[in-house]
Amino acid sequence: MKGGVSVKKEKLNITYPVIVEGKYDRLKLLSVINANIYTTDGFRVFSKGEKLSLLRALAQKTPIIVLTDSDGAGKLIRSHISSALPSDKVIQLYIPQIKGKEKRKAEPSKEGTLGVEGMERDLLFDLFAPYAAEKSDSDAYLRSLENPLSKADFYLDGLSGGAESATRRDALATKLSLPSGMTANALLAALKLLVSYDEYKTLVGRND
Repeated sequence: MKGGVSVKKEKLNITYPVIVEGKYDRLKLLSVINANIYTTDGFRVFSKGEKLSLLRALAQKTPIIVLTDSDGAGKLIRSHISSALPSDKVIQLYIPQIKGKEKRKAEPSKEGTLGVEGMERDLLFDLFAPYAAEKSDSDAYLRSLENPLSKADFYLDGLSGGAESATRRDALATKLSLPSGMTANALLAALKLLVSYDEYKTLVGRND
């Protein structure tokens, strides 16, 4: 607060991937941090092996921040993710249990508490502040978030939009020990963190 007026803080630069439960949690965090944010889609992380395989691949390169809701469901999802990854690669962040209901919801959650999307921006800012990139890390930060690899590259290299695209994606995923059957969007998100643009071009045999 300054002169009785709330001063909006600039977004934090977080170099680590961040895992949350749903798209509204992700949208809320994007108002607070610049980061690669992935969702578990709720309990789908239990049934979709692709999501867990992606997290395992990311954990081989970098620590991962896990932030789930404080209710029973959030604790189960957190436990499932944590048990699948090396403990030294998981950064556990927790939100407080605050009674309330998100504005978009007609009814409160089963336990009557707010999830990540219902947290105040300042609270989330303070939660992530210890993990913000230092100025000396700015180059690494830009590399991690501004990898130019895009959907256009996937189309150019036959990884999307073609009859053999799924087969080509599977072949590329195998080279990086990622699961087969990944969608174009899921594979793209993984590659942007796991390899540089030049490494990607080498993997697909592009010589431009």
